Amino acid sequence: MQLAFGDDPRTRQLRDIHKRLIACFGRIVRPPEKRRDPVWVLVHGVIGARTKTARSNVSTDGLLARHGSWEAVADAPLDALATELELVTFPELMAERLKACLLAVKRERGRIDLSHLAAMDTQEAMAWLETLPGVARKISAGVVNASTLNRKAMVLDSHHRRVLQRIGLVPPRADTTRAYDVLTPALPPEWNAADYDEHHLLMKRVGQRFCRPSQCHCAPCPVQALCRTGRARPSLQ
Repeated sequence: MQLAFGDDPRTRQLRDIHKRLIACFGRIVRPPEKRRDPVWVLVHGVIGARTKTARSNVSTDGLLARHGSWEAVADAPLDALATELELVTFPELMAERLKACLLAVKRERGRIDLSHLAAMDTQEAMAWLETLPGVARKISAGVVNASTLNRKAMVLDSHHRRVLQRIGLVPPRADTTRAYDVLTPALPPEWNAADYDEHHLLMKRVGQRFCRPSQCHCAPCPVQALCRTGRARPSLQ
């Protein structure tokens, strides 16, 4: 059974972490015009595994510009999609996943449209998204949080999850779904959807700059004092 929001003692720690990250990196606020349609965010998530965000952005915009609609993207031959996704990692696999996902939306909805998610609560919307091929917790949270839906759902990519694990906020072997379920009750109740988005982007920067997969650069990290790993290894540079 999950704790009520704000009752977890980690809540104060998360507030402190957030303040330190803003002091280090500055604010990261997604302007309204950067919030895209949920289908765009879904496509971006499906094709973006292990790919830099800028490349995923270009690829997603390119697909829609070339085909004119997501229905046309879904109907495109796999080899053509793979060629168009040359900027992403594993383009053939991403083309297969994308086509399967879009066709599943079309079967369920009669068209490739996610407007029905607006009438669902956040958990229900995420659960629906996770029935689609290639969509797990990271993508479903991204669709409801970073799109025009603007919901309170924390996106956890590999960088963010790794930092949480080393800090000690989630179990060290937790996968994304488990980490999400463990972390969510601890999130500060006053945070809105934009705060969730900013916190994810700030934590992602920590993972990219200081808390690398194979090496921790603890000494310059802004949250070292709040991190279980950082306090235990203060001499690491």
